[in-house]
Amino acid sequence: MRDNARATKKKMSSDVRKLNIIAYTFCIAVALICLIPFLMIISGSFSSEAAITKNGFSLLPQDFSLQAYKTVFKEPIVVFRAYAVTICLTIGGTMIGLLLQTMTAYVLSRKDFEWRNKFSFFFYFTTLFNGGLVPYYVLMTRTLNLKDSYLALLLPLLFNVYNLLIMKSYITALPDSLIDAAKIDGCGEVRTLFQIVMPLIKPALATVGLFIALAYWNDWYNAMLYINTEDKYPLQYFLYQQVNNIEAYKKLIANSAVSSAVVTAVSLPTQTLKMALTIVVTGPIILAYPMVQKYFVQGITIGAVKG
Repeated sequence: MRDNARATKKKMSSDVRKLNIIAYTFCIAVALICLIPFLMIISGSFSSEAAITKNGFSLLPQDFSLQAYKTVFKEPIVVFRAYAVTICLTIGGTMIGLLLQTMTAYVLSRKDFEWRNKFSFFFYFTTLFNGGLVPYYVLMTRTLNLKDSYLALLLPLLFNVYNLLIMKSYITALPDSLIDAAKIDGCGEVRTLFQIVMPLIKPALATVGLFIALAYWNDWYNAMLYINTEDKYPLQYFLYQQVNNIEAYKKLIANSAVSSAVVTAVSLPTQTLKMALTIVVTGPIILAYPMVQKYFVQGITIGAVKG
């Protein structure tokens, strides 16, 4: 019987090893497929516009050129100012948004809160229906008077019901005995939240924090609607404006009757500029993601396994 058990165990370990080889091979292949477009973006940003127009994109730079990056950083002070606006909005908005959504989720997760179901329905209702762009614009510009204000970039992204549901699901999964024990020890609601609950929901905080940070970092639409002063442009909208300006200038030159102007239009870095802007915008987020990846995976699988 021992020999049979050993043979069975050996066979199982062999099968597990084969399965791991297949799984890792598949994951590596998928990762490489996902990596190829990003490598082409990096390559395109270091290629000349003429080479991209003639040969298309490739994994290696063609006719190596820094013209796209020179165009992006033509006025470095303006770029760094846009970076500063985006970084401040991202850090401040993420911290305030996390605080608001954690407190709301904690209240909605408490079974002794009489109006819990009513408020939960109110939040859920907003995911199905909204007033539309025009009432929202009137609210921001006339009622709240936030035209050309940093608050117009900060407030719209502070609260998201999807993030609230993630946070609420994680807090609900905590044992009720922890809250009861904190009450017996004399903790109030605020102290219970900050000293008992929040240290236990780090995966959820990291997940929701990443979602909020990405929303602020990638936001350009609110700037387009509400911001008029160029000094207040966030990074995304500033670079969006740059692309639009150079494309409009290129069309203007290409439509002129002077042949040399057409050559100049072809040499303007339009496609390579887009690639360089992508690198400039996504670089900080790519560097920050590995720091929260472990918590992100734990937080996003909340509720996936029951028992």
